[in-house]
Amino acid sequence: MIFSVLVVISFSGYSQTQNQGDVRFHAFGTYGLRWQNLGVGGGIEFFFVDNFAFMPSYTQVFPEIGSESNFSADFRYYISEGPSQLYFMAGYSQNWENTQPDGAGVRSNFKGANVGLGAYVQLVDWMGLSTEFKFQSTSRQELGFRIGFAFPLGGRATTN
Repeated sequence: MIFSVLVVISFSGYSQTQNQGDVRFHAFGTYGLRWQNLGVGGGIEFFFVDNFAFMPSYTQVFPEIGSESNFSADFRYYISEGPSQLYFMAGYSQNWENTQPDGAGVRSNFKGANVGLGAYVQLVDWMGLSTEFKFQSTSRQELGFRIGFAFPLGGRATTN
């Protein structure tokens, strides 16, 4: 009951993104430019101080054979405000993969760093387009592109 009330309150206010305490939910698709694998994922972006955000995310990748998933925890610095927002990011990445069909074989675990840049573009008050180019230094050293939607958990998608 208390959780339901908090959710309703968070959607009824106006979130001025990039301000301390603001939050966005992200749902996205990914494409790796080197290995050409598609993936889908989601994450929560939290602004811990003005213009700085922390975003943990999880991605399920769909290779031709086997399985792969990724967890990333990235820090973002927004260099612009308004309906079109550009940021630089860096963070931690961990991949789990199994290159054998049907789950047989050994599951590998790789850790590394992420670096990249991205943009958030407001579409309507309650949703924006989120894009990102990111290099992951984990064993496959993948340069990837991510595109999806971001939903401010407060009602508005831009700063005032």
